[in-house]
Amino acid sequence: MSNAHVLPPLPFADNALNPVISANTLSFHYGKHHKAYVDNLNKLVAGTEFADLSLEQVITATAGRADKAGIFNNAAQIWNHTFYWNSLAPKGGGEPPAALKQKIEASFGSLDACKQELATAATTQFGSGWAWLALDGDKLKVVKTANANVPLTEGMKPLLVIDVWEHAYYLDYQNRRADYVNAVLDKLVNWGFAENNLG
Repeated sequence: MSNAHVLPPLPFADNALNPVISANTLSFHYGKHHKAYVDNLNKLVAGTEFADLSLEQVITATAGRADKAGIFNNAAQIWNHTFYWNSLAPKGGGEPPAALKQKIEASFGSLDACKQELATAATTQFGSGWAWLALDGDKLKVVKTANANVPLTEGMKPLLVIDVWEHAYYLDYQNRRADYVNAVLDKLVNWGFAENNLG
């Protein structure tokens, strides 16, 4: 299995997001959940037509296919989690870089309005899912997706994401999802990564 999918390294030390996200949460979230998606996908695609495809190709080829839901869910969750880790930075938050800030202000009116929309999407996503800042055509928008779904399959370009599956925050915040979301937006959100994704 030379083309096996691998668990990408975290872009920061496991204690780098303290106190917003603890090393304990990261050890479970990254070390157990994210790793399990990689292990499962490798088992599911071995010997199939998906075995030699990139993660994005697997996601695109299996999206919306009920008979391939297991493959899609594991592939998309690997992609989503890798994207989420890169959406966070130890000294994140603050002001976005100029080009992104301009785009945010054009699309939402202000940075605060954008953050508010992200927070609302993240806190109102029923059950497990994700809140995304995405580029749709030439306009930025906030979208939420359930379970493993990703805006890629809707023709949008994700810029950053907040994970609102319970395992992302429960060890640190229990049922206080809004506290976790606001802390991520204020202290960890990686605007530089979002700007790089603008292209």
